[in-house]
Amino acid sequence: MPTSHLKYLFLSLCIITFISSCKQPSKSTNPSETPTERSQFAFLKGSLEANGLEPNLIEDMEDSILADVYPNIHSVLILKNGQLVYENYYDGKDELWGKDLGVIEHHKDSLHDIRSVSKSIVATCIGIAIHQGKIDSIGQNVFDFFPEHTKYKEGLRSQLTIEHLLTMTSGMEWNENVPYTDPENSEIQMTSSGDPIQFVLSRPMVHVPGELWEYNGGTTQLLATIIERATNQNIHDFAVQHLFTPLEITTSTWTKFPGLELPAAASGLRLTSRDLLKFGMLYANNGLWNGKQILSEAWVKHSLQPKVWFGRNNNVGYGYQFWIFKGKTIHKGLNHFIPSAVGNGGQRIYLDLPNELIVVITAGNYNNWTLKKDSEALLVDFIYPALFNVGSPTNPENN
Repeated sequence: MPTSHLKYLFLSLCIITFISSCKQPSKSTNPSETPTERSQFAFLKGSLEANGLEPNLIEDMEDSILADVYPNIHSVLILKNGQLVYENYYDGKDELWGKDLGVIEHHKDSLHDIRSVSKSIVATCIGIAIHQGKIDSIGQNVFDFFPEHTKYKEGLRSQLTIEHLLTMTSGMEWNENVPYTDPENSEIQMTSSGDPIQFVLSRPMVHVPGELWEYNGGTTQLLATIIERATNQNIHDFAVQHLFTPLEITTSTWTKFPGLELPAAASGLRLTSRDLLKFGMLYANNGLWNGKQILSEAWVKHSLQPKVWFGRNNNVGYGYQFWIFKGKTIHKGLNHFIPSAVGNGGQRIYLDLPNELIVVITAGNYNNWTLKKDSEALLVDFIYPALFNVGSPTNPENN
């Protein structure tokens, strides 16, 4: 991806740091829950029109969200050519890891469930730990980090590597194809097991590792615990120190399993929409942030490349806990991959690197798998038509 605009962005950033006396009500010593220092990251602002997006189509998108044609969207942010060209927030029903919060007035400082976007954060922390020399490589055997569970290191399971976890090709028996309200859902079983790590490591093996992709939040939980074993920090504390603080992400929470001091790695993180955008920018800038190489360029490249293909006509791929969409499934004019961090309910970070476009969307459509006018539909119906100036689907005169 051309990096000229992003390099200009980082040179142009105005970073204002100040001490804040405001603390959250919780007296937890978790640095991310009781921030004593806050900083204001200044995005470089730009206009839609100057960056090649048709403003009328984005206005149509906004009107359609407000009219609930695209229901319960909470935020849309568009970064084009390194400039924040659109940012808006919408009131709507929300949840905190399944707990009904009612209607929330969302804004730029609102923490939001990012659900399985958490997985992409966990994978990034693995990349950072490897970059720091805390983990040998993605080829390291999983059981190097779980000596207390060596009884499970047998047969096909003994072949498990970190890469198998990153790409969800572990070969374990795992079922997240049923609703999360179904007791047969493996992630729900893991959550209620009392020992998530043992639950995952004891799963029967049904395929050779590396042979078949199967969506598996348990593999993310193992990755998070590998971070803890390798660094003596749980996944949240490690992310705060080595990812969030460098990105000037000052506030976050990570929901823990009931009754355990263990962050729910696959789905429990809460961040603001702007902070999700920073995370996308880190990948768009090849792991470089404010002059510091947080992630290696090689890690970024491998993370965003498909290691396996699946879906209808193999139109979806998977990297290191990132989904990889073939661009033509989103817009016929796209012939490249669109890596994406994806979370239940409509949480999205889309990375269109050739077009220097990052889109962040949050929403409250949790467990609604049949919704047609969802977060991705905003790209299909408005954002890419605005980029290619082809007319809004909500205006018959433009069709």
